[in-house]
Amino acid sequence: MPDPLRDDIRLLGGLLGTVLREAGGQDLLDDVERLRELTIRAYGADDGGASLDEAAEVVAGYSLERAEQLARAFTCYFHLANLAEEYHRVRVLHQRESESGAAIEESLPAAFTQLSEEVGRDEALRRLGELEFRPVLTAHPTEARRRAVSGAVRRIGDLLAERDTMRPGGTSLTENGRRLLAEIDTMWRTSPIRASKPTVIDEVKTAMGVFDATMFNTFPEVYRRLDDWLLDGEAGATPPVAKPFVYLGSWIGGDRDGNPNVTAEVTRQAATLAAEHALTALEEAARTTGRKLTLEEATTPASPELKALWQQLRQLSDELVAQATADSPNEPHRAAVLAIAGRVRATRTRNADLAYRVPEELEADLRVVQDSLVQAGAHRAAYGDLQKLVWQVQTFGFHLAEIEVRQHSQVHAAALEEIHDKGVHGDLSDRTREVLDTYRALGAVQKRFGERAARRYIVSFTQAPEHMAAVYQLAELAFEGTDDAPVIDAIPLFETFADLENSVDILEAMLEMPQVQKRLAENGRRVEVMLGYSDSSKDVGPVAATLALHSAQSRIAQWAEKHDITMTQFHGRGGALGRGGGPANRAVLAQPPHSVDGRFKLTEQGEVILARYGNPTIAARHIEQVAAATLLASAPSTEKRNASTAERFSGLASSLDATSRARFHELVLSEGFPQWFSEVTPLEEVGLLPIGSRPAKRGLSVNSLDDLRAIPWVFSWSQARINLAGWYGLGTALREFGDLDELTAAYREWPLFGTLLDNIEMSLAKTDERIAAQYLALGDRDDLAAMVLEELRLTREWVLKITGNDWPLASRRVLGRAVQLRSPYVDALSLLQVRALRALRTQGTSEGLTVDDGEWVDGGYKDRWRHLLLLTVNGVSAGLQNTG
Repeated sequence: MPDPLRDDIRLLGGLLGTVLREAGGQDLLDDVERLRELTIRAYGADDGGASLDEAAEVVAGYSLERAEQLARAFTCYFHLANLAEEYHRVRVLHQRESESGAAIEESLPAAFTQLSEEVGRDEALRRLGELEFRPVLTAHPTEARRRAVSGAVRRIGDLLAERDTMRPGGTSLTENGRRLLAEIDTMWRTSPIRASKPTVIDEVKTAMGVFDATMFNTFPEVYRRLDDWLLDGEAGATPPVAKPFVYLGSWIGGDRDGNPNVTAEVTRQAATLAAEHALTALEEAARTTGRKLTLEEATTPASPELKALWQQLRQLSDELVAQATADSPNEPHRAAVLAIAGRVRATRTRNADLAYRVPEELEADLRVVQDSLVQAGAHRAAYGDLQKLVWQVQTFGFHLAEIEVRQHSQVHAAALEEIHDKGVHGDLSDRTREVLDTYRALGAVQKRFGERAARRYIVSFTQAPEHMAAVYQLAELAFEGTDDAPVIDAIPLFETFADLENSVDILEAMLEMPQVQKRLAENGRRVEVMLGYSDSSKDVGPVAATLALHSAQSRIAQWAEKHDITMTQFHGRGGALGRGGGPANRAVLAQPPHSVDGRFKLTEQGEVILARYGNPTIAARHIEQVAAATLLASAPSTEKRNASTAERFSGLASSLDATSRARFHELVLSEGFPQWFSEVTPLEEVGLLPIGSRPAKRGLSVNSLDDLRAIPWVFSWSQARINLAGWYGLGTALREFGDLDELTAAYREWPLFGTLLDNIEMSLAKTDERIAAQYLALGDRDDLAAMVLEELRLTREWVLKITGNDWPLASRRVLGRAVQLRSPYVDALSLLQVRALRALRTQGTSEGLTVDDGEWVDGGYKDRWRHLLLLTVNGVSAGLQNTG
């Protein structure tokens, strides 16, 4: 571990120890240290599990109060360790940028340089101008950490960064230490769990907090850094080459598939709240920019166009112009931008006389000011902060993020059937009325914030062309007899293995629909298709799903090329490896030829939002890495490599697909598997945890995997330290293929296989067979438990053979060591969780609980055991970092 990181962890760990001693006495700290030492010793012990049994015995002897305190202590430690690791990433990035005279690896400048060498600078610039990266924020129950705790962690992070600029021995360093201690004490004393489930609007507010803290300023800074590279010494003094390429989407408040809490009214509220944040940020940025333009008329005269704009502003509001003039005597550009800021405020407060109708009007006014500055010779003022403001308007508009609606195809089918029977004005069910109201909400959002604010409508489980036609039919019914229907782009979501196989046939039929032909004529023949990683993995296993997705992407790309369609493939990737997670930039570079073509869209889910966008430096790096990969995905060398290796290793792909799928089905289709899964993981309890607005399952119980959502499927296996959703079936498939030389060559040469194995290796690194056995022992199916453990050993054995590592992640020195060092601490929390689960599974004892129709029933201990369980879920989530 690098010395600065080790020093930070020791510092924060020592301060946490002080807080524990002050809050709970030396006995509490001694118990924490004892459990820590036992799990560390057990982690590396070759004693048949005796050391782990000793640790479990100690855990069993703790009172409930002490168990809760220990869970909180280890959870606090992980929050601090994660923070230290995040800050060290920032430190390393800053160091690389300051030391490197050339473009750093996986950056946009490096990608542009490589692309220019392959296709020429002019063609590279054209492709750069068409680049699109569309992250879509989604709210799923995978972020177990409270916002209050996140706030404390953020403040501790600021103090940790502050220490790097201080000299040892000074009073300022002492003061910093005192404030750190106070913040850690606050974090320890803050309840780590929510008192109730968050509402959808709470989830919107969480996302808005990230926008306020980083996104609004970070996105244009990425454009600025690219411009600095492209223009070198001319940057900031000439028109920018870089164009906005990051456009946010959001499912938060729009995704109603399986979430009855998302209603038409909630969708309106979510869009309004996002717009409030966007307009507030734009107003403040405009005022800040305007105040700096203290260029007097004598040195920087206003252009005729700016004078004309000023007269227009005067006609709109004498009061607005008078105030701007008073604040900016003889400073026409400053006055104009301050008046523009006033109009942005009027837009936010819905003052119809002054408000901008669309963001393009605001951008046009800013361009008048910019051009006036250029004509007056003030190029740096024109292309400095004012250009950043222009980029922000172009990127976020007035809506901040396009709200995307998602609904299940069967809900549409049922609504159409009911309307056919009763008529659109008949006595319709609440669900059907809500379907129609959703379209009306889309119309209202578009009318107020523009077409960009909400036009995408995603259909879950698209299994037939009729499911796409239903979107347009229902829209026409919702606005029957009027011309107010919103613009809608229906997007099929192919999720299961069968749906992926049938995707092109469905798209071919969709193309014949008049509504689709009309949209193609209007939007330049642009089509979007979404691919579901989670349900396909739950359907056929992670290996077969990965190969099926890759094949579907290739066929969809060929279909689009055949029909002269500009295709965007939308990847429904989760944060966890079992849901398509892993480094997004590597995934992009492994895509089939023409499946990217400069456009990449994916979901950013749960804890991933904070991990990737919570820190400005890390957010900028993430955007650059993904954008760079998106640019390079269509480079001739990349496409040639992906095409040739996919063809060369097609036999391997077929073998892995068939064998892994059969092995996966052998397990999950076993009689009683769903019930056993519920027993050996915290599945039922996760569904009761207040960590998301969306229900964890589709019914009251889990009788089949179809009843279970993909998120708790992955989340529960992760909590049980098994991570089955990320690797099951691969070991048998590799053994069956058997040719180690060919597998090693595929790992080295075929990007798709290399990415798959690296992601599975990460999943295995966070899996622990000894701890997993403790969870599996909670069930009464030794046969299923044996299958899981056998496949785990087999997968680990073959992955290490192929990668050449002695242990998972051995070749990734810093990351692998970090995972190893934190694993024993996660073990401590897992042992506490197993104890809580054992109590929850036991009936007829003083510690026993049962769950009956979603209600907790017990002999008096329910709240305490439930509380301990929630604490351990928080801690394990923090320790593993990628959960759901």
